[in-house]
Amino acid sequence: MGFKTADFPPVDVETFLDKPLRERMKTLALHWVEYGFGSPKMIHTTYGLKVLLLYILGGTALATWTSGAGPFWDVLAWWDEPVVYQKLVLWTVLLEAVGVCGSWGPLAGKFKPMTGGILFWARPGTIRLRPWRRVPFTSGDRRTGFDVVVYLGLLASLIVAIVQPGVPSESLSAVLPGNTTGLVNAVPVISAAVLLVVAGLRDKTIFIAARSEQYLPAMLFFAVLPFGDMVIALKLLIISVWVGAGVSKFGHHFSNVVPPMVSNSPCIPSRWIKRAHYRDFPRDIRPSGLALFMAHVGGTCVEIITPLVLLFSTNYWVTLGAVALMVLFHVFITSTFPLAVPLEWNVLFAYAAVVLFLGFPNWQDHAVWDMSSPWLAAGIVAGLAFFPILGNLRPDLVSFLPSMRQYAGNWASALWAFAPGAEAKLNGVKRPTTNQIEQLEMMGYPPKVAEITLQQTIGWRSLHSQGRGLFSLLYTHIPDIDRWTVREAEFACNSLVGFNFGDGHLHNEDLLAAVQKQCQFEPGEFIVVWVESQAIHSKVQHYKVIDVAEGVIERGTWKVADAVREQPWLPNGPIPLTVTWSRASRPATTTHQRSGQAQDNGTPRTTA
Repeated sequence: MGFKTADFPPVDVETFLDKPLRERMKTLALHWVEYGFGSPKMIHTTYGLKVLLLYILGGTALATWTSGAGPFWDVLAWWDEPVVYQKLVLWTVLLEAVGVCGSWGPLAGKFKPMTGGILFWARPGTIRLRPWRRVPFTSGDRRTGFDVVVYLGLLASLIVAIVQPGVPSESLSAVLPGNTTGLVNAVPVISAAVLLVVAGLRDKTIFIAARSEQYLPAMLFFAVLPFGDMVIALKLLIISVWVGAGVSKFGHHFSNVVPPMVSNSPCIPSRWIKRAHYRDFPRDIRPSGLALFMAHVGGTCVEIITPLVLLFSTNYWVTLGAVALMVLFHVFITSTFPLAVPLEWNVLFAYAAVVLFLGFPNWQDHAVWDMSSPWLAAGIVAGLAFFPILGNLRPDLVSFLPSMRQYAGNWASALWAFAPGAEAKLNGVKRPTTNQIEQLEMMGYPPKVAEITLQQTIGWRSLHSQGRGLFSLLYTHIPDIDRWTVREAEFACNSLVGFNFGDGHLHNEDLLAAVQKQCQFEPGEFIVVWVESQAIHSKVQHYKVIDVAEGVIERGTWKVADAVREQPWLPNGPIPLTVTWSRASRPATTTHQRSGQAQDNGTPRTTA
């Protein structure tokens, strides 16, 4: 990988796209093992400069200057100032809501322009996705002038909260008698919180993009709790995020996330280290023992045990070690540049770990048992646990982000398949951009090079557990799939709504219906295979096959164990699929059979 030169798959550009889809997937999956997306290091440098200059230096300069907390280069003077911490949280919310933090740039499928967010959400007529049909005054799927005003009002409220000086607080003075910087003004914070809820009820995309499941509780704590309780509540919030993410990594999915994530890291140049995360490259690229260790010891255990240590520890050295471990955890995630690139989020959480648990340690009356009322503590815990519990039991009701299942591999996911020439119809959608294939071509990519570049994203999907099921559906439902254009829905949907973050709820039937109104696909032109996250108590995932012109045409399930047992390119044919309903013959309960019995994955077994 060079600074300006990408590691392009080793294929004949002129003939590669004529090969069967299964053969292309094998080639791209094997290439991903050693090179990831193969992006030139210039792209990662761009992300690094954005985080350093815009987020860290820009944010700390603004927060310290407007708070009177000392020059931003004097970190020791302000690192544990409460108002600086508050303003850095609000700065993060602002940048997320604008669209220049997570899900930004080419690693998130935004090539030209590299920003979605505000370019979509401040423009009347773009697609809007309401979260619940029964909420009054939210009908429709197009953005109105009212939506734009609410969105811009949200940004303005956040800016006002950040730039205003801190206001005196009796509860702060009681804990820190010498403090002169105060706390953020609660009025613009409450205004921002209300507008964020209103915007979210009108368009779930904005609510999810602002990472409201984490930052909205923090904003409420800033506004309504006395300082001592606020600090403890913020500790409970960050611990709920860590522990929730750790719990979500139970099961088969996360071990399939770690190898492709490590393979994509520009900070791990050794191909030997990358290959070590797979069982027997190139014959067997399922997760190796090292990948399992990294996933469930370096991931699951760290995210559950370490936060609980921080919650209850009253020993300085134990707390310091636990904080250091969580900082290293977030540094590692940042170094891998995971797709959707939530770099600023990881930087903030590393900083928060230091401020909350070393700046306001448990042994100085900032432990959970020091909260003013045990009922308040219990209520906050119950409130923080509600959506993670509901989302793990009923993932169809809750986005994976409020469910606290960040990057666990257990995602609602989809692949889009277009009949030859049909993808161009998507350009009928009102938006400030075009299809990604056209974006790449406008940047100077030859058409076949642009197509192969985009197909690397479906190669990435094949490396994950749900990818095996989704490709099985394509092979089963589209006999001539080799002629069709297949797109990773996460990348494709962000060119329509300005955001993606691994959440298939952003590109379910609601988005497809909105697209159909503007594009008028014919039956059989645009087929979507879509799968819901696995419920924590279930062994299966529930899928849908959708003809965008006609709606859902089939529902069913597959066993997660069957999916993770296979190689990414499905050499044995589609995994077993149990059909529970189909438009052609309802009700139905049948099983699609495998197309072959060849075994090259080291696990002899009979076909379904």
